[in-house]
Amino acid sequence: MISTSQFNRGMIIKYENDMCEILDFQLVKMQQRQPIVRTKLRNIKNSNVIEIAFRSGDKFEEVYLDNRPIQYLYHEGNTYHFMDTQSYHQVAVPAALLADKVQFLKEEMEVNGRFSDDELIMVELPASVTLIITETEPGIRGDTAKGGTKPAKVETGAAVKVPLFVNTGDRVRIDTRTGDYLERA
Repeated sequence: MISTSQFNRGMIIKYENDMCEILDFQLVKMQQRQPIVRTKLRNIKNSNVIEIAFRSGDKFEEVYLDNRPIQYLYHEGNTYHFMDTQSYHQVAVPAALLADKVQFLKEEMEVNGRFSDDELIMVELPASVTLIITETEPGIRGDTAKGGTKPAKVETGAAVKVPLFVNTGDRVRIDTRTGDYLERA
C-alpha cells in the first residue's frame, strides 16, 4: 500500500478495481482543512483520463509491472500484434491500449512492454524515433534562418510540423511523447 505522499508520475495504482496510471498530481493545502492531492489518472484498459481529488494520506494498492522487450510485428484492423523477444510468444492488443502511440510504430520496432501476470498492460515507445518524410512541400534554399514550420507526413502516416528546409525523403527524429520534430537524422 502506498500513500498519496508517495505518488510519482507514471506510477500505476489500483483505483476502484481498475489499474490507473498517474499522469499528474498536485498537493493543495487549504486553510484550516486537511490537504488534498489533485490527481489526473488514466485508466489503463480504456484510456479514459479522470481528475480526482484525494485526501492527503489516502492509501492505494500499487501495481508492480514486469518490463520486457517486445517487437512490433504488424496490425490488422484495430488489433496490433507484438512478439515477446525473450519467449517468442505473440501478443495481440487493441488499438485503444496504444492510444496515440500508434502513429509512431514501425514494423520490427523494439519497444518496452509492461506486463501484469503475463497480460500486456502498456506499451512504451523509445523517447524518439527516426522516420522518413513521405509528403511535404519542397524546401527552398535559404529557408533555414526564418524559423518557420510546415506540415509533413512521415512513413507511419503521422502528421508532424517540420522546419521549412526539410524535404520529402529526408530522415528526421521525432519525439514520441509530444510528436515534435527534433532534428534531421
